[in-house]
Amino acid sequence: MILSQKLENFVLHCGEMGSRWGFNRTIGQMVGLLVISEQPLSANEIAEALRISRGNVSMGIKELQSWQLVKVIHVPGDRKEYYAPNGSIWDLANKVFEERRKREIDPTLTLLRDSIIEPAQSNEEAYAQEQMQQIHDLLETVTKWSAELQRLSPEQLQTLMKLGSSVSKVIDLKDKLLKK
Repeated sequence: MILSQKLENFVLHCGEMGSRWGFNRTIGQMVGLLVISEQPLSANEIAEALRISRGNVSMGIKELQSWQLVKVIHVPGDRKEYYAPNGSIWDLANKVFEERRKREIDPTLTLLRDSIIEPAQSNEEAYAQEQMQQIHDLLETVTKWSAELQRLSPEQLQTLMKLGSSVSKVIDLKDKLLKK
């Protein structure tokens, strides 16, 4: 499989974005390649397109499966396994958000809860606990908000995003009305 320059640029960019999404460059490239491929790809096709070893592809597939971003497809009469994205772009984004929450936010919330629950032994600890409580509350709010967003359909999410600054205008109006 040979990619056009345009498609190769996209795949390479996905690789660069991989570290920001929570995985390495090769995994990012694999996600990009699978997303833009109309048909499921075999491990050999992925290796050829990305010019990486078959072993790298196998490790990458395992990582993508742990993130639930790829699914295995069997073609009748063919012994090879083929791989495709595990859902729509919205589904993949939700899975990345969910995995990042599990890997990053949940352990931080646990640490903060453990740190806040113990009584402060000094003024310095009391101040630190107040700051940690604020961080905890912010993360809890963001986590609940993102969970609500994940329950929305892609169409509902698009509508919400199109509202954009209109949402802040409604909130400002509500605040003005409450002050009267």
